[in-house]
Amino acid sequence: MNMKMIFGIIALALIAFVGFGIYKSNGLKTIQIIKTVTINGSRQEVFDMVKYLNNFPKWSPFFAQDPNQKYKVTGVDGTVGAQYHWDGNNGKDLGFQEIIIIDDLKFIGMRCDIQKPFVAKPTFEYYFIETNNGIEVKQDFKVESGLPNTFFMWLFGAKTEMEKTNQQGLDLLKKAVENK
Repeated sequence: MNMKMIFGIIALALIAFVGFGIYKSNGLKTIQIIKTVTINGSRQEVFDMVKYLNNFPKWSPFFAQDPNQKYKVTGVDGTVGAQYHWDGNNGKDLGFQEIIIIDDLKFIGMRCDIQKPFVAKPTFEYYFIETNNGIEVKQDFKVESGLPNTFFMWLFGAKTEMEKTNQQGLDLLKKAVENK
């Protein structure tokens, strides 16, 4: 085989890989992850664990992964406009989440402003439903991204990691309420 043919095959393989990646990453422009957990506790206890941002370190998967994370709550905790600011992994993770809607004992809506390690503005919606087995918490996570970001998200399996992280957070929420 001559060098020209080898480079041609390599170039064709690279073009095919990038083309496949762009095709697959198009499906990641909008990511929605819905997870649920049933918690043995009162509706008020479960609702307050999410509503009061000072409780977040008790069930945050990010705090569990980085216990040295610095955080502060601004505004009136547990009300619309309250914000949870974080700075973790020695300055590599930075952002805040803000409560934007509260429907007492039924729903909490939050939006995030992530500045590091990437820029994103996901939303989290929490629904609280009383069942025979306890309080079901449904978390509805959504994030939208542009094509360059989605390509890297596809390349590194970010959606799978997001799903694991969201489930870890709900599992920690359950533990925080049930082991009070």
